[in-house]
Amino acid sequence: MSQRQWYQMSTEEVLLAHEVDPVRGLSWDEATDRLKQNGSNELIEKRSVSPLTLLLNQFKDFMVLVLMGATLISGLLGEYLDAITIVLIIMMNGVLGFIQEFRAERSLRALKELSAPFTNVVRDGEMHHIPARELVAGDIVVLESGDRVPADVRFIETYGMYAEESALTGESLPTSKFTDSLHTNEVPLGDQKNLGFMGTLITRGTAKAVVVRTGMATEMGKIADLIQNTESQETPLQHRLEQLGKILIAVAIGLTIMVVIAGIVHGQPPYAMFIAGVSLAVAAIPEGLPAIVTIALALGVQRMIKRKAIVRKLPSVETLGCASVICSDKTGTLTQNKMTVTHLWVGGQSLDVTGDGYDPRGQIYSSGALIDVSKNTMLAKLLEVSVLCNNATLHQQEHDGKRKKGKDEEFASEWLVKGDPTDGALVVLGAKAGIYQQALEGQYSRIHEVPFDSDRKRMSVVVSSSQGRMVCSKGAPDVLLEQCSYVLWEDKIIPFTATLKSKVLSANEAMARNALRVIGIAYRDLKITDQLTDESELEDCLVFVGLTGMIDPPRREVRDAISKCRKAGIKTVMITGDHQTTAEAIARSLGMLPQNGGMIVSGAELTAVTDEALDKFVEDVYVFARVSPEHKLRIVKSLQRKGHVVAMTGDGVNDAPAIKAADIGIAMGISGTDVSKEASALVLSDDNFSTIVAAIEEGRGIYENIRKFIRYLLASNVGEILTMFIAMMAGLPLPLVPIQILWVNLVTDGLPAMALGVDQAEKDLMQQKPRGAKENIFARRLGWKIISRGILIGVCTLGAFYLSLHGHADDPEVLVRAQSVSFATLVMAQLIHVFDCRSSRSIFHRNLFQNRSLVLAVLSSLLLMLAVMYVPDLQPIFKTVALGFREWCLVIVAAGIPTFLMGIGSVTRGNKKSKKSFSSPKVSFR
Repeated sequence: MSQRQWYQMSTEEVLLAHEVDPVRGLSWDEATDRLKQNGSNELIEKRSVSPLTLLLNQFKDFMVLVLMGATLISGLLGEYLDAITIVLIIMMNGVLGFIQEFRAERSLRALKELSAPFTNVVRDGEMHHIPARELVAGDIVVLESGDRVPADVRFIETYGMYAEESALTGESLPTSKFTDSLHTNEVPLGDQKNLGFMGTLITRGTAKAVVVRTGMATEMGKIADLIQNTESQETPLQHRLEQLGKILIAVAIGLTIMVVIAGIVHGQPPYAMFIAGVSLAVAAIPEGLPAIVTIALALGVQRMIKRKAIVRKLPSVETLGCASVICSDKTGTLTQNKMTVTHLWVGGQSLDVTGDGYDPRGQIYSSGALIDVSKNTMLAKLLEVSVLCNNATLHQQEHDGKRKKGKDEEFASEWLVKGDPTDGALVVLGAKAGIYQQALEGQYSRIHEVPFDSDRKRMSVVVSSSQGRMVCSKGAPDVLLEQCSYVLWEDKIIPFTATLKSKVLSANEAMARNALRVIGIAYRDLKITDQLTDESELEDCLVFVGLTGMIDPPRREVRDAISKCRKAGIKTVMITGDHQTTAEAIARSLGMLPQNGGMIVSGAELTAVTDEALDKFVEDVYVFARVSPEHKLRIVKSLQRKGHVVAMTGDGVNDAPAIKAADIGIAMGISGTDVSKEASALVLSDDNFSTIVAAIEEGRGIYENIRKFIRYLLASNVGEILTMFIAMMAGLPLPLVPIQILWVNLVTDGLPAMALGVDQAEKDLMQQKPRGAKENIFARRLGWKIISRGILIGVCTLGAFYLSLHGHADDPEVLVRAQSVSFATLVMAQLIHVFDCRSSRSIFHRNLFQNRSLVLAVLSSLLLMLAVMYVPDLQPIFKTVALGFREWCLVIVAAGIPTFLMGIGSVTRGNKKSKKSFSSPKVSFR
């Protein structure tokens, strides 16, 4: 049977389709046969890749193969320390990748934990408590408050039944359940109110239901299948590093071959040129790059933890930095997932209620003026009745050792509601006005209750006190008004005329337009002769008191976070299973919708369009309401097809497939389910949307730092290769011997490059638009900067070498001294260049001493260079001699020329841009 048929069929048709008696249930023999035929009621995990295979797969990466080649070359050169270092880097990267993949594939195991372990089932006319995995289609199950639904079921009897389905549907409030059939096609999941779904929680009432789907055929099973069949996206950083590796290996091999051939053609010994060529190849491939990337990301992760974001996959930090769209769930992410009364209507007066979530601190205002509840009898009555007609409780959970900041130092605590969220909101409302549940329970005793029912849409209790008995009622305003004959108006009980009723209905409509859930409040004092047996008589002739309007409010900090995202060129899109009216109201209050409107699309509208049609308008939509898990996945993929880097946030099971499919999945750490966390790459430990903005800033900064040390490493390597290449083409002696090439590579590629990886971000980083998803790592003039600086370093180094020869290239002592000058010039030019790499403009744009790690790294490299030139025992090994004052002058001038020339060029370009901007008629001042 298809999903559509089950909710459209009557209870009799469903029972007939499963050949089951609702009183006796299935027989044990029949249940056993069905279990053998259809399998267990559990989520089946696809055959997983073995841990060993996962580990071996880590070493198939292109850059890893390049590193293995570098290891072999270093070993052949006798550079065993280099070889060991590279092997350690390969192993470290492999283990990190293995851990990340192994953890990422645990999503389904977490999903299984939402299945009910045991359930009550009727078989052969008797109730039995059996493992949920033994359920079969056709079983009759009995559910009550606190139970987890063991499979997808069709209700055949309900008694005040409500189910909490937010993890599956995104609905903020528990959903009422009934047995009537639905006659509409394509009913959204949240509106299939005659069905219960595996893993959801019964919050109120009791019910009897027939199992219609088990295991992987359930809605939870469909999500499990989506998770398993959704491929994780390769991050932009991984893609660009792979590109870089291919470019480097091709360039390095090509130039090295040319250098070797040119040297041999000009009379250099073949063996010497081969060794020099191999040394150049090792130098040209920055084997430290993956390690530096890993370290930069790991340090970024540590900073992220301090900012309340837990990174589960290292590259995800960088990915978030280039996000162009954040798709956010509403309930629990943009909102608090705590129903809160924000508006009241009493005696024709509209009132505002302040406060946050379930915290009972707040005030009630009328047109900005604070109201004293003790002097307002009508408001006091409304609050009293709201708290008495209630089954929820409010309590405080303390967290030892964590204190709030303020004048009165106290233990930090969290206010929690036990029971229905709507009831809880009314209890909190009373507490804000000093009307506490515990105090009222001391004055009144409950003697009767008429529970809330989805058909009656109201609830009543009878309480007794020293002053007599009283009926307290609450419910849907339109229903409750029919039971009211009087109204509390201007502190008097007067007949409820048609005019007054129209005023109440107008107030109700105004609240509903603002997406508030409106509850009417009424009461009646009972006479001694009144009986409690007739419910219709009990709820007759009530006195209407007022209206309460509640909503799951937005988080306070989210509006500012969305504004920051907009300035950073990032679009925020709400994707929720909640109703369209509610979603639109929250979006407008957060400033998510643009001033010119912005599209709002429902799940039903999504179902009606193809993927091609969705791609045409998806970028214009700011709110998707009443959507299913499949819809969320379609939206994410559509945005990706349009070239966006998509971040998907969420906390429910229904969010997990889209979280995994997104370029970066973000789960809520407090309210999030284990399923959403395991499918995610980033977990917000404070469930704070604004933490995403901090993550974006970190991600952008890390990526820019990676570009900085790529710029530094490659420009330095280009300088080394060109020094050798031009010398060989010009028929000059070798300006650097192989051991010097390797030493330059070691001294300048190590600590300075790592220090660039933790450099501070430039001030305007969050004022820039996100880089394109397909942007090459050499984009934004980086490739030109690398090549031009590399050429300048190579030419200046070779110039210093040529001047030091004094035309005596055949003299061994002169050659060694000239090679020492060339060696020192190359190292100094690179150490000066590292400061230039800190800014996208010039070396003069930033404080040279801001990055203390970089200053210490440069000093360390400088001391290492001086050691091989001035320590006598090291001079023969590195073929160096001590340089004099005049030679150092030549070194410093030659090493400083590239930075001086590039700095002048940057300043000139900046001036031209400034003049152009100043003269442009399109410039606007904000």
